[in-house]
Amino acid sequence: MAKQDADRTTLDLFADERRPGRPKTNPLPRQAQLKLNKRNQLKRDRERGLRRIELKVDQHLLSRLNLLAAERQLSRAELIQTLLLQQLEQQDFD
Repeated sequence: MAKQDADRTTLDLFADERRPGRPKTNPLPRQAQLKLNKRNQLKRDRERGLRRIELKVDQHLLSRLNLLAAERQLSRAELIQTLLLQQLEQQDFD
């Protein structure tokens, strides 16, 4: 019988294997953990009504955004969202 990485019920199959170093705190390999964490993050975002957009900017603009976000003690995503909302509100008044 082959062991499935995501199978949490058959972990005892290889319980007698000893490996040097710190004991595993998660039965899944790192790649599976990352995939599961990303899936859960996307699910939480969807539940909060968030949608993903992707934007490519040059390094100079990115540096300026990072500095402004640090000054305002916001994450870069929060800063960009604030700037976009301000711009949209300004457009509504024109």
